[in-house]
Amino acid sequence: MIEAEEQPEISEAYSVSAVPYFVFFKDGKTVDTLEGADPSSLANKVAKVAGPITPGEPAAPASLGMAAGPSILETVKELNKQNGSSQAEIQVPPGLTDGLKKRLQQLIDSHAVMLFIKGTPEEPNSEVREGLKKFSNWPTFPQLYCKGELLGGSDIAIAMHESGELKEVFRDHGVDEPKCGFSRKVVDILKQEKVEFGTFDILTDEEVRQGLKVYSNWSSYPQLYIKGELIGGSDIVLEMQKSGELEKVLVEKGITGKETLEDRLKRLTTDSPVMLFMKGTPDAPRCGFSSKVVEALRNEGVDFGSFDILSDEEVRQGLKAFSNWPTFPQLYYKGELIGGCDIVMELRNNGELKSTLSE
Repeated sequence: MIEAEEQPEISEAYSVSAVPYFVFFKDGKTVDTLEGADPSSLANKVAKVAGPITPGEPAAPASLGMAAGPSILETVKELNKQNGSSQAEIQVPPGLTDGLKKRLQQLIDSHAVMLFIKGTPEEPNSEVREGLKKFSNWPTFPQLYCKGELLGGSDIAIAMHESGELKEVFRDHGVDEPKCGFSRKVVDILKQEKVEFGTFDILTDEEVRQGLKVYSNWSSYPQLYIKGELIGGSDIVLEMQKSGELEKVLVEKGITGKETLEDRLKRLTTDSPVMLFMKGTPDAPRCGFSSKVVEALRNEGVDFGSFDILSDEEVRQGLKAFSNWPTFPQLYYKGELIGGCDIVMELRNNGELKSTLSE
């Protein structure tokens, strides 16, 4: 068993948004997953992955006594008892004193938007700071690591950069882009939404840290609350932002005002430095002119964002008036209209397209 809260990298890799969460492997590959404490489903999935006892026979649905194994099933039964599977059960699970319940509710209600995280918005997970000093026997920060190996602090990193050695190390190790922690993701999302919010560092108070898990029946952090209502953790908040649901909730709860069409268009035209408003998507254009512009940008090696105007009539009509340009596609650079298909083709033919989009 893995403690999701203590192993955020693993939780992120398998998109864990609630616990318990089971991942089934076969021949080194992920073949199935299961969210929640459901002994029957768990037993059936284990039986399916384990395969038939007799070759040639299909795997039969498992009962609680088959295939899953007693230790796993006992764990699931216990989790099922702790978490409950019905919303009809009492709202606040037992095990908390009245004083702690009152304190938790006061904390949740202390701000219209309240985020419980490890650390602070400026420095999530301060627990790591002190631990890292001992772990690597290096008393100061910054500390630069490459593939788990400590390279050194500021002076060493600068010296390696100036000598060219740092670039070679990164190249040799195939360094990927760094991944943000769960708390940092939610903080960044709230800042992007321009929302004022309060925070509580659960590392500073073990009673609150453990009590809130029971009080809200949510076992990991961060936890985001809006007007006293639990919204969820990192994955849920991220998905809500992508779908526009977070903005909708913030408006409905009176946290933010409704975004005007003009503000929305300004935001959309600057979503990426180079932004193409087209019919369809870059991989599936739905008109010849859009296809030509996509091909031109790709041939020039230009990275660009896109918006399918067929998916949103308000944006489609609004953008015509916003930029005083009646047709699509429309190409923008840093929020400024470059033009449509003919202008893009002319810039490309003159060898000026890439330079125009990188000034």
